[in-house]
Amino acid sequence: MSVTQRPIALIVGAGDHLGSAIARRFAVEGFHIVATRRRGNLDSLVSDVQALGSEATPFYSDARDEEQVTTLINEVETELGPISVAVFNVGGNVQYSVTETTTQVYRKVWEMCALAGFLVGREVAKKMLLRNKGTIIFTGASASLRGNSGFSAFAGGKHALRALAQSMSRELGPKGIHIAHVIVDGLIENEATKQFLPDLFASKGKDGIIQPNDLAEVYWQLHSQPKTAWTFEQDVRPYAEQW
Repeated sequence: MSVTQRPIALIVGAGDHLGSAIARRFAVEGFHIVATRRRGNLDSLVSDVQALGSEATPFYSDARDEEQVTTLINEVETELGPISVAVFNVGGNVQYSVTETTTQVYRKVWEMCALAGFLVGREVAKKMLLRNKGTIIFTGASASLRGNSGFSAFAGGKHALRALAQSMSRELGPKGIHIAHVIVDGLIENEATKQFLPDLFASKGKDGIIQPNDLAEVYWQLHSQPKTAWTFEQDVRPYAEQW
């Protein structure tokens, strides 16, 4: 790795759909993309970013592991440059009745949604506070606001992530760091969702599904806001989605 002259966007949880769409959106604006995921292939995303005329550095890192997160942030800041924006986009959605939810499942989901968000947010904030500027955006869900039948673990984790973002916003906002939380209140177009919730997915129709590129625009708009009018929380849903 070598120091880049471009601003850096760190995407933690750069999956094949929303995470990659966010990376591409920032790449269009000339950002050097640091894309991370725990497993899976990042070659396609790196190629997409390069085709847009920008640069990308892939990392394979477990956001639930404190040592790995600390190493990731330190390496990026030391070897590439300062992180201008960080997006925490780790999922963790599972569906079990509460009586069938094991301690292992509940803990793992909490680690993915809440603990990982804390670790990434904390380590990035340490660096941004040295400069008194930067943006940290957390991806939430319908479960950030309301629990639903079969989603007790996911709701618990996403509620905790939202609370973390609220606390960070109040603490770090006055110090020049923009903290934002995006509530994704609807299904995002991707194959995993189709397989996980096939009947619900099919019932929404074409325009009832959130398109990743459209949602990625929200992340860019949040980062672009002037300090005099920062938004903390953006609630996003397709027009046909019921409240």
